[in-house]
Amino acid sequence: MPLSFFQFLDQMAKNPALLGTVLLTLAVLLVNGWTDAPNAIAGAVVTEALPFRSAVLLAAVCNLLGVLCVTSVNASVAETVYSIAAFGGGPKAALTALCAAMASIVLWAGLAWLFGIPTSESHALVAGISGAAAALEGSFSCIRWDRWGKVLLGLIMSTATGFWAGRAAQTRLKSVRLSHHTVIPAQLVGAASISFLHGAQDGQKFIGVFLLGTALAQGRADEGVFVIPLWLMALCALFMALGTLMGGKKIIDTVGRDMVTVGPRESLAADLGSILCLLGATLLGLPVSTTHTRTSALLGVGSAGGSRPDWRVAGKIVLVWLLTFPGCMAIGFWMARVFLAL
Repeated sequence: MPLSFFQFLDQMAKNPALLGTVLLTLAVLLVNGWTDAPNAIAGAVVTEALPFRSAVLLAAVCNLLGVLCVTSVNASVAETVYSIAAFGGGPKAALTALCAAMASIVLWAGLAWLFGIPTSESHALVAGISGAAAALEGSFSCIRWDRWGKVLLGLIMSTATGFWAGRAAQTRLKSVRLSHHTVIPAQLVGAASISFLHGAQDGQKFIGVFLLGTALAQGRADEGVFVIPLWLMALCALFMALGTLMGGKKIIDTVGRDMVTVGPRESLAADLGSILCLLGATLLGLPVSTTHTRTSALLGVGSAGGSRPDWRVAGKIVLVWLLTFPGCMAIGFWMARVFLAL
């Protein structure tokens, strides 16, 4: 039987560690909507298909719908995050470590935003949780590497397939005559679709964290029957949408102006490539990064004869991607050590 909202509130009132974990997870959801969702609307904003505020509102609504609709029928992404690592040491220590993991993700994402570099909270999430669990257990034997295999497969799919799909879409669209009245509505549909799929992907990941936190608070973390209450989907969707409404102009400028300068046709090609990749990964239950997918699709578009990419900017972004796994795992590990010592 799924946990009711009032039972959840009662658990938080009795368990300060669970309360801290929930508050930090909500903060990460806000940051995710703030720094990750802008990738979905970058093309529409840069090409002026939509004003910035209207595009942000569109993304917020579609993020909300993505969480609610897809999670109701397929929660495999949430299950992967839920079971990425085993937490021992009793409820209090386990929740303290999970709380440290969430704090490490907020720190990492905040620093990335400060420098205007799009990063993946999805990968920061699995790395931070794994590092915190390892600190609690004293070794990496607690990490479920088969689940990590899904994450790494999703990473390959989001980058390689995203690049290929963006390049292929740009090549096809070169031979198609598109009027201004056709491209603009198509861009709006593209931005809405990517925002929807972003909600479907990233909303599930944080639902997995909430379920893990409540399970640890009850002294268990068995997978059992995976049931997600409607109120939890709505809560995650709401905070992600609020984060999106906070903006994200720095990310849009980096992706849509500094790295690749896109026109309406290039923006549409990147949308089509991103949608293909995100939809396939979601149907397969693979956790992928919207940031990686969208950025790779834009680079694919540029390499196919669109605006020539600035590979120096792209190199900085890829460097941050490469550092996300070891960086967040290390931060999660040491934050967990500090939190547990306190």
